Amino acid sequence: MSKPLPSEADVVIVGGGIAGCSIAYHLTKIGITDVALLERKQLTCGTTWHAAGLVGQLRATRNMTELAKYTSELFAGLEAETGQATGFKQHGSIALALTDARFEELKRGASMGRNFGLEVEVLGPDEIASMYPHISVDDALGGVFLPKDGQTNPIDTATALAKGARRGGAKIFEETLVTKILVEDGRAVGVETERGRIKADTVVICGGMWSRELAGEIGVSLPLHAAEHFYIVTEPMQGLSPELPVMRVPDEHAYYKEDAGKLLLGCFEPEAKPWGMEGVPADFCFDALPEDFDHFEPILEMAVKRFPMLAESGVQLFFNGPESFTPDDRYLLGETPEVRDLFVACGFNSIGIQSAGGVGRVLADWIRDRRPPMDLADVDVRRLHPAQSARAYLRDRTTETLGLLYAMHWPHYQMRTARDLRRGPLHDRFLAAGAVMGETMGWERPNWYAPDGVEKRYDYSYGRQNWHPHTQAECEATRDAVALYDQTSFAKFRVQGRDAAAVLNRISANQIDGPIGKLTYTQWLNERGGIEADLTVIRQSETDFLVITAAGAQVRDFAWLTRNIPEDAHCFATDVTSGLPMLGVMGPNSRDLLAALAPHADWSRDAFPFGSMQDVEIGYAKLQAGRVSYVGELGWELYVPTELSAYVYDRLIEAGADFGLRHAGVHAMNACRVEKGFRHWGHDIADEDTPLEAGLGFAVAWDKPGGFIGRDALLEQKEGGVRPKRLIQLRLEDESEAAPLLYHEEPILRDGEIVGSVTSGAWGHRIGASLGMGYAHHPAGVTKDWLDSGRWEVEVACEAHPVRVQFAPWYDPKAERMKG
Repeated sequence: MSKPLPSEADVVIVGGGIAGCSIAYHLTKIGITDVALLERKQLTCGTTWHAAGLVGQLRATRNMTELAKYTSELFAGLEAETGQATGFKQHGSIALALTDARFEELKRGASMGRNFGLEVEVLGPDEIASMYPHISVDDALGGVFLPKDGQTNPIDTATALAKGARRGGAKIFEETLVTKILVEDGRAVGVETERGRIKADTVVICGGMWSRELAGEIGVSLPLHAAEHFYIVTEPMQGLSPELPVMRVPDEHAYYKEDAGKLLLGCFEPEAKPWGMEGVPADFCFDALPEDFDHFEPILEMAVKRFPMLAESGVQLFFNGPESFTPDDRYLLGETPEVRDLFVACGFNSIGIQSAGGVGRVLADWIRDRRPPMDLADVDVRRLHPAQSARAYLRDRTTETLGLLYAMHWPHYQMRTARDLRRGPLHDRFLAAGAVMGETMGWERPNWYAPDGVEKRYDYSYGRQNWHPHTQAECEATRDAVALYDQTSFAKFRVQGRDAAAVLNRISANQIDGPIGKLTYTQWLNERGGIEADLTVIRQSETDFLVITAAGAQVRDFAWLTRNIPEDAHCFATDVTSGLPMLGVMGPNSRDLLAALAPHADWSRDAFPFGSMQDVEIGYAKLQAGRVSYVGELGWELYVPTELSAYVYDRLIEAGADFGLRHAGVHAMNACRVEKGFRHWGHDIADEDTPLEAGLGFAVAWDKPGGFIGRDALLEQKEGGVRPKRLIQLRLEDESEAAPLLYHEEPILRDGEIVGSVTSGAWGHRIGASLGMGYAHHPAGVTKDWLDSGRWEVEVACEAHPVRVQFAPWYDPKAERMKG
């Protein structure tokens, strides 16, 4: 007879896969022991049980790598702690490169891994053959070896976590289907199950493939979709060492793992098969999906050539099981923006095992403290838009995302599937002008413009891609004439009410309680002084403000705003993004162009100063213009009601020919902002970085009445004097066509020692140099003298390149062009 359910618990976890078990385990480790884990059938019976059990450590960012490293450390000691065998072993992993591009990718990853403190070795084909004698390396260029990578038995490891959780006081209930999340006044307060109701202060959805539907019933968006994942297990192979490392051959979409004397061959094929379009059956339990040998056969044909022993071995198991994938191949973690006290950990994109330990640790801390313990923006559930939860969108995107795990991870890669979702009202006009669209958060945005006769496509590489000369022309137009940027995707919020000024001033680090028409650049900080948002606030009246932030921050920033409005305040926030397209008119001729179109306005420097907004008329259309720039030139942003946008655009194009107007895209904007040292939230600044570290102290109103969130922590840092971490600007000494481009997480070296990493980079088209920015660390303080006295390099693909460093931007450091 099943044990009775409790009537209440501090935390209820929905789902008994490895993630749910890890969260329960870690909650008890930090003293939260009144935990109820509810599993609809049996522990691990959804996806965990059939996972391959690979435990890699190198991820795309430092914090994701730290979590993966922690998972390995946890698994290494779990058997000794709980008495439950896990099958964990660390024999490393090898990634094999068959092309020059792949080898560069792997070597860039090796540099990044060393920066993160991982052991990484770059190997030649002969070295790989000696470590893995069964593999053919005749056509290989080399590879990388990570000695601390491992593998584990997923069921046994989850069982060990569950055993540890029970020892800590957590209660686990199998055969307990959760039918509904209970919500009152915007907060999760418990769950309804087939066996009764449980009240809770916190609810965590770890329901894997079932999570989207369960959350959707209460209006919470969790964009994930199941896909079929294939592998085979051979019959026992003589001479197959149990100490073989895992072998990945991403150019053939395959991985190989020794498994108790047998070989497991799995794949992440380019065209995947979505599954469960009509929903995942509630009684799915340790089930497999139908075999599809025709789908797997191309992988097997390549594998037989790569691993000749396969040709002589029988297949003991052909397995096909579902795993859930998200639109951007990153899992969903954290408190949901729609419902407070509701947390999620799901959509693991086939890395659930290697992520489970780190996820359990950080989510437990997040639940306890009601804030993330580190920068987790890469996987924060708030990064995606509810529009991306549509079934058809997810089905189509899933055909691509599974294969992307082993595809080339090109810079500026554009998704092929599930496109044309969020389109601004000028979309077709931009296409007619030659726009080559990119996608972010579902938005279609012009990335660059192809001149007549140039094909609208991407030729990917780590160097200068095919759009480079066209973006060069767009940047030159921005510098020398005038360029038109589509900024429609920028998120916009109206904040209104008699308390709006006071509320926004408390949330904002800068002083936003200024005159009507004042446009203020500011950060929103957390209590630790970390940057939660980076945006602009425009005062439209005594009681009405417009907040403008990045497209990718729409959900996150709106949630931060609304959750920091006191319940008794007369203040109301509305997301007006869809109703307010935005055009950037940037460059030295912008003033003359706009003056010709709107002659009744005074566009002069004194009458229309930098950091101000005015109502203007362009022909028949009334709109607002704000003098601000993200590209570092004289310019204005035009905020245009949707129904007027086509009219205003047409007038700009008609008049623009006399002033050298040219369309410009996101690539040009990014290159210009890197030249100007303008920070980008999520790359150069995030919730672990303070304005003082990021060089944004000028945007802090230290003494404004009432203070602001994070002031105490920031003031303590300011009064401490020493700055052991600061954002610096980088410029490669090599300014030739052969100079490498910087992207993200390349190590920064001073006198041969790693002291930081690149946060973002681009080719500076206006100055002709490869640029980047990143944080440097020095316990005694990152000062100008320290910068000037060192020999500086950036490591790219295991090669060091000399760079110049400084605090100031490389382009127009005094902002004379922008403010003149």
